[in-house]
Amino acid sequence: MEEPTLSRLEQWRDRLRRLLALLRRAVPFVSGMFAALAALVIYNALTPQTPPLTLRDVRNAAGEVMASATPAPAYSTLAYRAIQPSLVLIQSRGVALEGHPRDENDGALGTGVVISDAGEILTSLHVVEGASEIQVIFADGTHTRAIIAAEQPEKDIAVLLPDQLPGVLVPAVLGNPNALRVGDEAYVAGNPFGLYGSFSAGVISGFERSFEAPNSAQPLDGLIQIDAAVNPGNSGGPLLNRYGQVVGIVVGILNPTEDEVFIGIGFAVPIDVAGGAAGLPPY
Repeated sequence: MEEPTLSRLEQWRDRLRRLLALLRRAVPFVSGMFAALAALVIYNALTPQTPPLTLRDVRNAAGEVMASATPAPAYSTLAYRAIQPSLVLIQSRGVALEGHPRDENDGALGTGVVISDAGEILTSLHVVEGASEIQVIFADGTHTRAIIAAEQPEKDIAVLLPDQLPGVLVPAVLGNPNALRVGDEAYVAGNPFGLYGSFSAGVISGFERSFEAPNSAQPLDGLIQIDAAVNPGNSGGPLLNRYGQVVGIVVGILNPTEDEVFIGIGFAVPIDVAGGAAGLPPY
């Protein structure tokens, strides 16, 4: 009877040894699990959780993406913004009209552009030549008289000096006409038919053109040819490049008909030539 009892004891001892061995091997694993769980709890406590996206968040993100994809403004838009504060509407009285004797009630409309901090205005001479009174209106609405300070009859260019300057005077930026090429953008700003601040676009069509106005015996040469729309009231206005820099002063249109309308050919005096009347240095 004793031998079976001892055998059972040995079996229980053997099982106990195996259990202890298993526990020894399990302790590092269990400790590691507890350590990992503790680290996860601490990380979650210290790291703010990202809230779920709402419909508004999605719409805002989509709006930002669309805004970043919006194309930049056109060169024409930027050019107009650059020149508009420098534009001047010119109204002259007593100017002799073609085919009629001089009359004090006769008037002419034209355009000018401010070119200096002194308020000097470049324009076309035929807009103001012989006028008994010259009125200029600046972009801010300032209305004042002006006198002819200098002129170049051989280029149909005049420089006006106003009696009063506007509160904010913005001279135009002058460009280099010698950098132009046929096919380059050409923009004309002015007051056709008295419509202040109008803008037209085209291209440079040619250089070194000659032109003689119907009511003038003075031929003009060395002109820039453009196809941007030019009409009565644009005379004296600026010709612009794509950056809004003044590269010429509009002086006339070629018109084989008796009606004074634009058929696609306009002329401008290069600004380096026109600016000479105001004492500006040539390029």
